[in-house]
Amino acid sequence: MPAYNAEKTLESTFSEIPFDIVDHVILVDDGSNDRTLKVARDLGIKHIIEHELNLGYGGNQKSCYKKALEINSDIVVMLHPDYQYDPRLIHSMCFLIANGVYDVVLGSRILGKGALKGGMPFYKYLANRFLTLFQNLIMNQKLSEYHTGYRAFSSNVLQQINFQVNSDDFVFDNQMLAQIFYAGFEIAEITCPTKYFEEASSINISRSIKYGFGVMRVSLGYFLARTGIRKGRIYKEATEK
Repeated sequence: MPAYNAEKTLESTFSEIPFDIVDHVILVDDGSNDRTLKVARDLGIKHIIEHELNLGYGGNQKSCYKKALEINSDIVVMLHPDYQYDPRLIHSMCFLIANGVYDVVLGSRILGKGALKGGMPFYKYLANRFLTLFQNLIMNQKLSEYHTGYRAFSSNVLQQINFQVNSDDFVFDNQMLAQIFYAGFEIAEITCPTKYFEEASSINISRSIKYGFGVMRVSLGYFLARTGIRKGRIYKEATEK
């Protein structure tokens, strides 16, 4: 759980985690200035990592995945503690991985009517659709969206891709997907309802624009790597660090 100022939503998210299959919860607090850490401790979360300084969304996830691998997790689910994604889908996402059907599963807000029904701002919906179309064309893939924050991975995937060299900013998510495709893994998607409300995390328009250009750069970099023109450093295997 990559957390930043999640005091008001952490308990609601945590309470819906299916602990019949979840063995460990890892929360990384990325320099929050609210009571996120206190709430996490009160909930009895065992694995808590505190960043004294804000490292960014990608930097937070790096700590999450590193810790998950350290404790020998078989399947790793990234669940935002802002209660935007439904924790009850963890069963379905993990089932596909545990049974060897896929190594990566995304919770897609675009499959079905989850995005707009859940309150996604229309401009973000349009941007999501445009960027996804661009990425599918450039990367020769067919995802319904690349921008969901709800993801499940087999530990094998996290061990093979070099996620530590990725950006510490929001484009980290897209770099991971590019690395996963480059490594030859297939990605499944399931329909995911989502909730947009005041306490849910979101980025402003200026950062959204920066993210959009970053996404396009990642897609073009993937194209260059796949065609053998130029292999960027994010496509080096973890063993090549």
